[in-house]
Amino acid sequence: MRRLNSFAVALITGGKDMKLAYVRLGVIVCATVLALVGCASSGGSQGSSQNRWTTSELKAALASPSRPQADRDRDADRKPAELMTFFGVERGMTVLDLMASGGYMTDVLATTVGPNGKVYSQNPPAFLRFNNGAYDKALSARLADGRLPNVVRVDADLPASDKIPAGSVDFAITAMNLHDIFNRDRAAAEKFMKDVFTMLKPNGVFGVIDHVGVAGADNQKLHRMAKEDAIALAKVAGFTVEAESNLLANPQEDHTKGPFDPALRGKTDQFILKLRKP
Repeated sequence: MRRLNSFAVALITGGKDMKLAYVRLGVIVCATVLALVGCASSGGSQGSSQNRWTTSELKAALASPSRPQADRDRDADRKPAELMTFFGVERGMTVLDLMASGGYMTDVLATTVGPNGKVYSQNPPAFLRFNNGAYDKALSARLADGRLPNVVRVDADLPASDKIPAGSVDFAITAMNLHDIFNRDRAAAEKFMKDVFTMLKPNGVFGVIDHVGVAGADNQKLHRMAKEDAIALAKVAGFTVEAESNLLANPQEDHTKGPFDPALRGKTDQFILKLRKP
């Protein structure tokens, strides 16, 4: 007969040794639980890191000939790989390109989130009619033949909750659009920010990029806005400003011309805000 260890004997015979045995049992159980929790935590961290991009990795992915050459030519000025890593966009995320125009950023996002992610490419119907439907035609050509199968086209005004469920988006972005809404109607800009806030998941991120404007200038004519105005809108909506970047800054620019000036096209001084939904 196999010899019983002292722990088993204590449980069988009872007495003082039995109390010690239960204490030892509790220690064993606690240690086991802590080990399991530690393993689970480690596994989750590894999974998350597998979804993250380094800037160099994403640059290589975005250099693929599967992206239009015209987009790749714009990358030097737009710095999409650096932007995506700054904002923390990862594989598998659900993301939203707001006022996507012809879809340059939509295409970037489609590569960044990968086949297990989802990209909503949103445009207001009025936006798509602009300039004889130029944006509509460009986006239709971009998405033709199922080229970007992880993209869902949303031709609707916000909040578009029938197409983009509230609280379902990990990351949203709007590039060089907020100034137009704000300069026409501050209340509309506040509503826009609140609609984005509603669509994001808790802890979701909203990236805002726009042309820098200065106080006292005719920013409506210049298609610009002061960064401070964007921050004020964000705070009214409930966002916190987590970070700013000068990635697209141009300190040589004097802010007296608009972004359509041939000398400035693609090279305006731009601010970048990383806004967090608590």
